[in-house]
Amino acid sequence: MKPGLHPAYRKILFVDGATGDEWVSYSTMNSNDTRTHKGEELPFIRLEISSASHPFWTGQSREVDTEGRMDRFRRRYNVKGGAAAAAPVGAAQGAPQAPPVKLAPIPATAAPAAAKPAKGGGKPDAAKPTDKKKK
Repeated sequence: MKPGLHPAYRKILFVDGATGDEWVSYSTMNSNDTRTHKGEELPFIRLEISSASHPFWTGQSREVDTEGRMDRFRRRYNVKGGAAAAAPVGAAQGAPQAPPVKLAPIPATAAPAAAKPAKGGGKPDAAKPTDKKKK
């Protein structure tokens, strides 16, 4: 390697800010803060989140939306289809419900006018490719 071209590759102490876990790895990152780890003075980098504190890796993640999107849509707009056509959440059994909204049909519009050809009528004869070879 050329000298002075590549950054210094050295031991760095990484600290997870959420859990306080520490581990040593090699990196080219810079830090002015130092900390003693196992008798060795190392620069340290504080991380907001790592695999030690991330909910996915710790197994503490939970699924917020247990109901499917289509089921919610069908229930909200009272569309028939599947188990989702049940009454909306919070509606009392036997209570009158508003009928579904019927939309007016969209009127047919006139067909758009045909496009006019561009001025000049297209490519000049000299620009058109020819299949016949001249002898």
